Parts: sequence; structure tokens; C-alpha cells
Amino acid sequence: MPNLSLPVDSPLLNREFIFGVATSSYQIEGSRDDRLDSIWDTFCAQPGRIADGSNGDIACEHIDRWADDVELIDYLGVDAYRLSISWPRVVTSEGQPNPRGLAFYSTLINALNARDIKVFVTLYHWDLPQYLEDRGGWLNRQTAYEFEKYADIVSHHLGNSVYAYATLNEPFCSAYLGYELGIHAPGKTGRANGRQAAHHLLLAHGLAMPVLRSNAPASLHGIVLNFSTSYAVSASTADQQAAALADEYLNHWYAMPVLAGTYPSVMDQLALHERPHIEPQDMALICQPIDYLGVNFYNPSRYKAGDDQWFEQVPPNNTEVTDMGWEVNPDSFTDLLLQLHQRYDLPPVYITENGAATIDELKDGQVHDAQRIAYFQGHLNAVDTAIRQGVDIRGYFAWSLMDNFEWALGYLKRFGIVYVDYKTQQRTVKHSGLAYRNLIKTRVSVR
Repeated sequence: MPNLSLPVDSPLLNREFIFGVATSSYQIEGSRDDRLDSIWDTFCAQPGRIADGSNGDIACEHIDRWADDVELIDYLGVDAYRLSISWPRVVTSEGQPNPRGLAFYSTLINALNARDIKVFVTLYHWDLPQYLEDRGGWLNRQTAYEFEKYADIVSHHLGNSVYAYATLNEPFCSAYLGYELGIHAPGKTGRANGRQAAHHLLLAHGLAMPVLRSNAPASLHGIVLNFSTSYAVSASTADQQAAALADEYLNHWYAMPVLAGTYPSVMDQLALHERPHIEPQDMALICQPIDYLGVNFYNPSRYKAGDDQWFEQVPPNNTEVTDMGWEVNPDSFTDLLLQLHQRYDLPPVYITENGAATIDELKDGQVHDAQRIAYFQGHLNAVDTAIRQGVDIRGYFAWSLMDNFEWALGYLKRFGIVYVDYKTQQRTVKHSGLAYRNLIKTRVSVR
């Protein structure tokens, strides 16, 4: 039987610790005809943008199969399910509530609550309505205010039925990958674009927080940020400085405004035209108390000094990697959590995503994903170590519940603990899913 284990005195086995699974709307829902277009629909329609030429029109048919998926989540025995709301599904092109879209999420959340499964809702997991992108998207300051209105619509409708709201998921990806490098939707490029989009995303977070607290006073409210531990490839001063620069630019650019009310000093190294426009009240709006910080982590990154006094990422060499080519290094997860703990006055932390893409094959009704099980084991141990050293971590969410549309890589990579046959939509719990279920059952027996 597949196995994950923790010491009997592990803080992860405490009654209050939450184990969960996570997904996002565009990656699993399908049913495109029942919503407005998003930037990802437009991006997917552009030749060469998606590795396999696919899109999220059908995905995992979660809109049609939600009841079966709730049963699947319940079978796994988890305490919580993290999902995202599709902005284009719940708001009309006039910015008004879409009753049908909102009703879907109410029904889903009520079904989860009926099974005592806590619901973590992310309001923005990258699927901006295309009509807002047509007006400038996250380069347009007004989009932050449109997000505030959207947050009001959703939280007014769902209220305290949601255990925890997150404003944004990984604004790094939306800004850096979508507006600076152009490898995610909407495919824009340029450092000035990326920095301005990042600021407007963080402003949107700040604007939404008071609305969420007013509409759902019994819920938790926070934000989800992704991090990659930054290491230098050598002990040279230049490489050490490059790694520190990358850490500031890619990690703390998003964390520091939320947690400390300022941008990191790396901004001083940008040309004036590359720096975001910031209104006087913006930083105070962004830096409001949050009930929790969601931390997404997959791998460390390694850097050397570039020829342009900037940083240059170096791919993994002579080490284990996942099917994404990402380094497997659980100790770097502990390093990251301790670094955050030492640098900031952190609120309670939830590990809102952690997982691995592996080469999975369905044989005789089973998926033997040993690498994923080992990955989970190492990273659960890393969380255990961080808690024992003082980091206040309240929960852990495996990414992902099921295989799904993996953004620019289409359906070529599988992160799920449940295998999805995209032709039949049949779900099969992988050995990693069984191991995760068994760990949670063991925790119950330890209690």
C-alpha cells in the first residue's frame, strides 16, 4: 500500500492542522459557453502559445461533474478544498452579477460544507475577463477597482459559507509571466509592463480586503504568494549578489508590500521608466493586516551573475528533477519558510500549493507515481521541521486534486493526485492520492 508517514509527535498530526487539495477554475471547469471570454481563451487561440495547441474549453468538465468531484474530495478524507472563482463566470460584461454563475459556486460550496470540508476560495487565479484586458488589463489602474467590485459581488453572495478567502493567487505569475516575459496570458512583454501590472494587482488586493471583511466577517482573509528559494551557483561575490537580487525581484517584490508596506531596494536599480506609478495612498492600502499568508512552493532556483549586472537563472544540473525540469530539494522549502519567518512578522501560514508533475501512466487501473509520493514525503517533513523551528503553519494543500490544463504547457504535464483520462473524463486516484488519504486516516487514529 502506498505510504506517507510522519512522527507521532509531528505538529502536522495536531487536531487543528488542515490537510487539503487545490484546483483553479480555468484549469478544470470547462463549460466555456456559460461564461465570458477570459484572457486565457484569447491566449490559447493564438498559434504557438500553448505547447500542445489545447485550451480550457472542456478541461476536466468540472462544471458538469462537480457532484462526483465532491464525492472524490470526500473520499480522500481531506479537511479542506481550495478552489478559485471564475471572474468571467460570475460577472457580466457590464460588471453586474451573473446569477447562474454565482449559483454554481453556492451549490458547490454548500455541498462541501455539508461534508464538513472547509472551503478556501481564491478570487483571482489568472482568468481576467477579456473585456477588461481590452481596456488595458492589469496595466490599467481601473482594473484594480473593477476587482474590488468583483470581490464585493462574490463575497456578498457567498459570505461566511467560505472558510477563507484569498484575493490573489501568485501575482508574480500574472505580472511577471503574463506582462513582463509574455509566456502566460495576455502575452505582453517588458519590464515596465511587468512592474506596473504587479503594482495594480497588489493594489487590487488592498482595495478588496475591507470589502471582504465587511461581507464575510467570520471568514479568514489573505493572499497567496509563490516563492522559490534563491541560491547562488558559487561562493563568488558576484553570484551571491545575483541570487540576492533575484530573491528581491522575484519573491519580495510581492511579499514586502503586503507584509511591510514598501517595495524592496531592487527598485532603485530599475530605470525610471521601468518603475511603477504609485499613488501616495497605495502602499498603505496594500499593507493591511491579513489573517493568513498562503505560500505556494515547488522548487528552489539557482542564479549566477549576468553580463548586464543582473541575475541569470541556471537550470538544475546533476540532481533529481520533476517532469517540469524543476529541482527536487525539500530542504530548500524549510530554508524558505525560515527565511520568511526571520524577515517578516508573519501572520499564520498555509501551504496553499505544493506538489510535483511526474510522468504518470495508467496501467491496470492504477498509477504508480512513486516520485510524487517521495516528493510529498520530503516536503511534508520540511513543513514539520519549519513548524518545530517556530513558523506558524496551519495547513498544507496538495497541488493538485486532479490532472488539468497546465497553462502554457496544455495537458502535457500532470500534477494531480487523481489521474484524468481526458478522452473519457474518468478519474482514477493515483498511488499518491491513496498515500495522502492514508496519512490523513493515520492522523485521525493518532488523535
